[in-house]
Amino acid sequence: MSLQLITEFDLPDVNIACADNRDFLHSLADESMQLVVTSPPYNIGKSYERRGSLDFYLQEQAAVIAECVRVLRPEGSICWQVGNHVSKDGEVFPLDIVLYPLFKHHNLKLRNRIIWHFEHGLHCRRRLSGRHETILWFTKTDDYVFNLDPIRVPSKYPNKRYFKGPNVGKLSGNPLGKNPGDVWIIPNVKSNHVEKTIHPCQFPVELIERLVLSMTNVDDNVLDPYMGVGSAVIAALMHDRQGYGCDVVQEYVDVAWRRISALRQGTLRTRPMHKPVYDPKLPNGGHW
Repeated sequence: MSLQLITEFDLPDVNIACADNRDFLHSLADESMQLVVTSPPYNIGKSYERRGSLDFYLQEQAAVIAECVRVLRPEGSICWQVGNHVSKDGEVFPLDIVLYPLFKHHNLKLRNRIIWHFEHGLHCRRRLSGRHETILWFTKTDDYVFNLDPIRVPSKYPNKRYFKGPNVGKLSGNPLGKNPGDVWIIPNVKSNHVEKTIHPCQFPVELIERLVLSMTNVDDNVLDPYMGVGSAVIAALMHDRQGYGCDVVQEYVDVAWRRISALRQGTLRTRPMHKPVYDPKLPNGGHW
């Protein structure tokens, strides 16, 4: 399939393709992307990946990461979201740890190791069930884009005020809310999730929205080299950024196009940012 934009949609702010990611990356100009955000295969034998040795997996990752660094703007960010590789004998290899040296090889600087916590997943019998994954946030330089205000979350005590000193009576916290911290509690996309498609390991759009809003500005380019069904591209388009991505599975790319079309038509359903996690003890689960 050509790497060019599919012509049945007139979407000048989207460039996605069914293509090998290294071929797709070769088509992009140096320093053209403000944010690279992705979740690569974990080398555990999912339907969309082939399982190989961990060494071979790391070699493939190194080649893709090198191209991502090439296309990244000096003020840009790379966010690599990973879980664990589990060997056939059950040994766990945290991919954020084994991948870290590949980014440091390019002199990238780690700004945060964001923990994404969720409640649902496979139930393990011989170890504790995994309920988190990690986002490694690297920047290319010290002069990087970071916009905190768009991703602030409600303060625990929003009307708390200083009770003494020169600021007595004034609000003690930011009226826009607080820094969300580096542990994000966001539901993963399971069978009853509003965004669920055919993909077995799908990004929740709100997870990527936080990264897009904080690490890019309007009209910036956002790239996902392991695009899947296009959640990162959708998060970019929702906030007036340009979306780039590729995947080797044609069926996933087709779903991505349908989701992008639905977004344009105003019919795409996504879980809103800041929506509380469902709590069965509260009326309507604590939802609005």
